[in-house]
Amino acid sequence: MGYHRKPLPVGVDDFEMLVTRGYYFIDKTNFMRDLLDMKGSVNLFTRPRRFGKTLNLSMLQYFFEDMRGKDGKKIDNTALFEGLDIMQAGEAYLMHMGQYPVIHMTLKAGKRPDFESACKQIAWQIAMEYQRHSYVLARLSEGNKDKYERIMWEKASLDEYCGSLQFLSNCLQEYYGRNVIILIDEYDVPLENAYLRGFYQQMMDFIRSFFEAALKTNSSLEFAVVTGCLRISKESIFTGMNNLKTMSILEEKYDEYFGFTDDEVQKMCADYQLSDKYETFKSWYNGYLFGKTNVYNPWSVILLMDDISLNHDWHPRSYWANTSSNSIVRKLIEKADDSVKGEIEHLIDGGAIEKPVHEDITYGEIYDSMDNMWNFMFFTGYFRKVAERMDDKDVRWLTMCLPNREVRYIFREKIMSWFQEKIQEKDLSMFYTAFVNKDTVVVEEELNKIMFETISALDENESYYHGLVAGLLSPMKGYRTKSNREAGKGRSDLFVKPVSRRKEAFVVEFKVAKKVRELEKKADEALRQIAEKQYAAELYDDGYEIVGNYGIAFCGKDCLVKYQA
Repeated sequence: MGYHRKPLPVGVDDFEMLVTRGYYFIDKTNFMRDLLDMKGSVNLFTRPRRFGKTLNLSMLQYFFEDMRGKDGKKIDNTALFEGLDIMQAGEAYLMHMGQYPVIHMTLKAGKRPDFESACKQIAWQIAMEYQRHSYVLARLSEGNKDKYERIMWEKASLDEYCGSLQFLSNCLQEYYGRNVIILIDEYDVPLENAYLRGFYQQMMDFIRSFFEAALKTNSSLEFAVVTGCLRISKESIFTGMNNLKTMSILEEKYDEYFGFTDDEVQKMCADYQLSDKYETFKSWYNGYLFGKTNVYNPWSVILLMDDISLNHDWHPRSYWANTSSNSIVRKLIEKADDSVKGEIEHLIDGGAIEKPVHEDITYGEIYDSMDNMWNFMFFTGYFRKVAERMDDKDVRWLTMCLPNREVRYIFREKIMSWFQEKIQEKDLSMFYTAFVNKDTVVVEEELNKIMFETISALDENESYYHGLVAGLLSPMKGYRTKSNREAGKGRSDLFVKPVSRRKEAFVVEFKVAKKVRELEKKADEALRQIAEKQYAAELYDDGYEIVGNYGIAFCGKDCLVKYQA
């Protein structure tokens, strides 16, 4: 575009790489200042996926760690922070830079099909951290050295891995003469995966022992920062952990450090000469409320900024659609009754729902009630808090809506399509038989039943109904359904063509009525259009001798079907 711009950090979550390679960076370094001010012993931050948790932990590591090479020599990271906000915070904060041994690991790798392979991946992550600190071996006793090497080379027992972070903390504390900072990213990924795969209790027992040793009974701990999507405490990996501070999206503390603020996105648009696109970013990716701060989805902002800076006419899309816990959200569809379907439709149409909220859901409880499912979806980024109240039983209630166009798109496209998939798994033989036999009464009844089982939106248009009916007819044996929507003028909505040209083929045209009493008029209009525009001509040219016409009119979840030979 004729000007120099910094590359955007698409998928870059290592702070040192981001700085040294000159990526665009939105300064969140005062996060360290606030951590030091708050003095939390174990700090749990729960945020939706792709909201900057991993990058923030990497930033903490490079700031606090007395980093050593394999030869034990100190690595100075001061240059990484030159010109950033933390450097203006004062000596009371800068005196902590590069002063602590740091253990930093992610549990993201624990997403495996069975307990053994999940533990193996977590053991590998632990071993990598042991290898990074292998310079401490020179000062360990023979017994501790043997244990250290067993863990480092992945030859330890399960019990030794349970206590491995505490043991490494002790070794580092002894080497440095200072307590250790522990950073754990994506702590709940192995638990979510284990629940979906059927070995939840085994993984819960392992993670509980792992955390208790590292975070509850660890005399070598300075402080810890743990990140994930949910707080999981009832069963509980945090049992009796009186030193735990939880910062969820409802907390005002640290509310601006995960995700981008409005000022940050405005500046970013200006820096990339895209200020004319600011309203697009706002309508698609803003709308989250963390504490009292309005927040944008950083993942989607960066991806659209990258695409649109190369092609000014690039259209926004839902980049976040496949990054969150869709497998659990899909369970919502399987359990949804008419009331839940109505609430989903209300949300898609811009409305709000009120639900009781509690922050300590466990994966084992998510499916116990629909309220737990709404809770899960709120804390994993699908809703914005509009208001809250406390009832006379001290239950906290939140009024929630969809935050932006991106999430509305996910609801419309993903969730609505899941409902349609669920319908296509049903026995549709009666619908197919009635359609081929021109039994409009049964076709109408079956279509009405199907629409009551799916979800829709108040702004249904012809395209929505076209897609629904085309999807229903496509699996019909002995027939090919051809959608002509893409072909432009002069063609009907659908052709339903039998494999044998001796059988009757069908032209289908859809119309949408604003009121139920207009359904018959609209169905007649559809049939008249088929005749006037001679849509059947293409089927006759293709060798079909018998062609019938369907005019189908829709209004909300009602329809009227007419057939004409």
